[in-house]
Amino acid sequence: MSQYLIKRLAFSLPTLLAISIIIFLILALAPGDPMSEFATNPSITEEVRENIRKSLGLEQPIYIRYFKWLLAFIQGDMGYSFTSRSPVSTIILQRLPTTLWVVGLAYVVGILIAFPLAILSVIKRFSWIEQAITTFSLLGFSLPTFFTGLVLIIIFNVQLGWFPSFYNSTLIVDSFSSFVEQIKQSIMPIMVLAFYQSAMLMRFIRSAILDEVNEEYVRTAYAKGLSYFAVFKHIIRNAMIPVVTLIALDIPAIFTGALITEQVFRVPGIGSLLIDSIYRSDTPVVMAITFIYAILIVIFNLIADLTYGWLDPRVRY
Repeated sequence: MSQYLIKRLAFSLPTLLAISIIIFLILALAPGDPMSEFATNPSITEEVRENIRKSLGLEQPIYIRYFKWLLAFIQGDMGYSFTSRSPVSTIILQRLPTTLWVVGLAYVVGILIAFPLAILSVIKRFSWIEQAITTFSLLGFSLPTFFTGLVLIIIFNVQLGWFPSFYNSTLIVDSFSSFVEQIKQSIMPIMVLAFYQSAMLMRFIRSAILDEVNEEYVRTAYAKGLSYFAVFKHIIRNAMIPVVTLIALDIPAIFTGALITEQVFRVPGIGSLLIDSIYRSDTPVVMAITFIYAILIVIFNLIADLTYGWLDPRVRY
């Protein structure tokens, strides 16, 4: 196990290095200028803009800028935002709690919905229950999140007036009433994301379970007289191997937030920060978010591989 872990880590470092180079080149060569916001300001002369460009290091060659960024990132310094001049790490940490609260909670709710419904649809195959669950998953997987969000806004805000349509980022939770308001403004974005995530996971889990039902060991277990639920326990464990990969690769996506849903409900999460930074050509912020996401993908992919050994005793490292 330790040798496998060392090999994977040794392979992951060049992978992350290549990813960082590709991301940096794409952002450096992409159209857009961080100084474009100053171009329409008559009080800022061309000389001042050039001085600002030099202070940001934009006049240096791309490879020098990359090596400076890489060395700073290794030391924990993500640089400064081109637009706000604030440390990138501070900006991300300000948005991270909201993203974890909304997107993270929605993913947990989605998992709690997907597993029981997927198992129930397999147990109740060829019944109206399976048809209802399949229809639910088909709708959740097919409908785009912006459409579902707009429908919920029309129903629960415009018609019923139960929940606010936009997320209040200035709300401070310091009492029970403010906590209730926090819950109310989080319900609709969480519902939208949980609906989509549960539908996607449920289809995948159901397919993985059905693949195991027809395996030889299942028929052998029934032939030996094992009960249905005893056999189903082994089916679930073996079916979890591909599901673990899906969940492990989905968890890092929580960090980047929900790009569309955050825009619909004005949630000040990392997803909206990423969109705004791309629009403003704020390269340090975009670079930090995308590269941290790549690091999380590599880490959780390794965790998924190590989990295989626990789920399937045949897997040895």
